[in-house]
Amino acid sequence: MAQSLIVVDKLTDWPYTIQDTQVVTAKQYLNPPDDMDGKPARIVNLCRSYRYQSIGYYVSLLAKARNHKVYPGITTIQDIKSLAISRVISDDIDELIQSSLKKLKDDHFTLSVYFGKNLTTHYDKLASKLFALFPAPLLRAQFVFKKKWLLQDISAVAISDVPEHHRAYLNKFAELYFARKRITAYRKQIAAYDLAILINPDEPTPPSNPKALDAFVAAAEKLNCHVELITKDDYDRLREFDGLFIRVTTAVNHYSYRFSRRAHAEGLVVIDDPDSIVKCTNKVYLTELLHKAHVPVPKSMILHKDNHKDVLHQFGFPCVLKLPDSAFSQGVVKAHSQEDLEEKMSLFFERSELIIAQEFLPTDFDWRIGVINRKLLFACKYFMAKDHWQIYDWSKDKGDELGLTQAVALEEVPAEVLKTALRAANLIGDGFYGVDLKQIGKQVVVIEVNDNPSIDHGLEDSLLQHDLYFNIMRTIIERIDAIRGRQIPKEVVTLPQREPALA
Repeated sequence: MAQSLIVVDKLTDWPYTIQDTQVVTAKQYLNPPDDMDGKPARIVNLCRSYRYQSIGYYVSLLAKARNHKVYPGITTIQDIKSLAISRVISDDIDELIQSSLKKLKDDHFTLSVYFGKNLTTHYDKLASKLFALFPAPLLRAQFVFKKKWLLQDISAVAISDVPEHHRAYLNKFAELYFARKRITAYRKQIAAYDLAILINPDEPTPPSNPKALDAFVAAAEKLNCHVELITKDDYDRLREFDGLFIRVTTAVNHYSYRFSRRAHAEGLVVIDDPDSIVKCTNKVYLTELLHKAHVPVPKSMILHKDNHKDVLHQFGFPCVLKLPDSAFSQGVVKAHSQEDLEEKMSLFFERSELIIAQEFLPTDFDWRIGVINRKLLFACKYFMAKDHWQIYDWSKDKGDELGLTQAVALEEVPAEVLKTALRAANLIGDGFYGVDLKQIGKQVVVIEVNDNPSIDHGLEDSLLQHDLYFNIMRTIIERIDAIRGRQIPKEVVTLPQREPALA
């Protein structure tokens, strides 16, 4: 079971006793005794300052190097310093801010957040959300009213700055926090690895259906890996895990990207990583990337309001229009005439200043080639929906008519399809991708590269079955082992000579 440590500048800074939790000084943690070094640990860093190159900063920095789960992590420390990030976060939780503060009469408000809690239960939801977004044990949020409530600033609080009449609550909230950690650790103590799978139970077309999720869990357990299915409300729990596997539809302006970014920054193995999400979810970027690398793609053109009239001369009709961030064939339309083209472009330009136009290449099916860690994983044929030109027919009354899926052995796939798929996927990275291609005679073209590709029970797994899930989980476990195998030299820091200043 992982150690739980509270790290302080002086032992007198934390006079409380919490079950199964040890209090150590920062200097003890930075230069640990042999019986502590190398062991898994969960760290609460309560040093008086997190400023750059202070002792508190180095505690979080070395915790990251030692693969310890630390609050706050280096990413959190940097985010707290960024006013721009605070404003973005404020927009993200605007509805909760307004509902929580609407009865206040003053135009300024300060909220103290201790281990995700506030002294007043009315503000608990807001405190919990801020802790999830900025996972530091002691926070102080400043709000200002300018037509509506805005998060003006958020900062980490030194333990010495906690008012005396808050101290009893601080101890209580810490006990609740560590009690939750003990329950989690006890449940997972027999497993060698902890993996979170991010899901959205309410998503209508998730990347994996419930039976596929069960299969991922079963495969992971055979690798001695404990799995938890987490949701967007579990942002503050990412440090409990060694890896994150995303099974919600991803987008840059979506919580899935924030989860990926946070997990990646904190040293977790992430499938898929934030860079892959950025590259794959924007078709303008992807089109340019493939074109510059001379990977064959349909004849394409990036459209803006000044050049859209050139579409007729480039492609004729019908042609295909795509929103940059479309997924599951949504935001992808076919234009049959100039009038149809103008109407559909007008709607798309309301959502994006750039769109993609492509030649229309009709086929009975698209190839989907799964690639992970720069290796071929699986192959499928995705047939077009009945009487439709796409795999998904969103025009149906029930909303999502799907064409047939046929799994194909890799050795039965044309060599040019596999070669082109690997070239395209390798431009993105070494994550988990689904490359969609069309084959017309001897011509093979890449339609798109998807991060976080679909793996549904009874579809993509119908040929490989358990082996498909096992190979994906094994890749994640191998990456966790690779991180754990890095040797961290002792005494890699020079301690500051002066006592760190208060935050």
